[in-house]
Parts: sequence; structure tokens; C-alpha cells
Amino acid sequence: MRFQGAIVREQGVTFAVVVVQRHVINNSAEANRAIASFRPVFPGMPVTLMAQDHQGRATYYGRSDISRFLAGVPVGAIPWREYTLN
Repeated sequence: MRFQGAIVREQGVTFAVVVVQRHVINNSAEANRAIASFRPVFPGMPVTLMAQDHQGRATYYGRSDISRFLAGVPVGAIPWREYTLN
């Protein structure tokens, strides 16, 4: 499975951001399963999920400090790339 994600290093914290569909973030059980499924790609890093609405506004799900930080970062400033999860 290919997906869009990023590794971000900010203020001494390295974490991953993964793009998912909005319905994943809207269901906490599904969001937590998604986070667990992406952990092998980003070992030792907290994983935060990001989904956009139809107007392109981002919503984040994960550690609250990371989600708050990302809410203030333009989506285009995140270093996105394609990853593969086997």
C-alpha cells in the first residue's frame, strides 16, 4: 500500500504525519488502528494522522501537542513524500 506521509523534526521532537481519509479521523477506534498500522514504517516516532475537508482545511489526530503544532503549519510546508507499507 502506498501512502503520503512526512517525517517532521521540530523543537527536538521527531514525528510522522500520515494522510488519511476524513472518516478515519472521525472514528477514534479506526484512527487508533490506523496509527498502529503505520508504526512499522516510522519506528520509534509518534504518528499523527491528517485529513482534509472539501475546502482543503486540515484536521489532525494524534498526540495533542503535535496536533496543536501542526494546526498552525501550512499543509504545503510539510515535507510530504510517498511511502510504502507492505
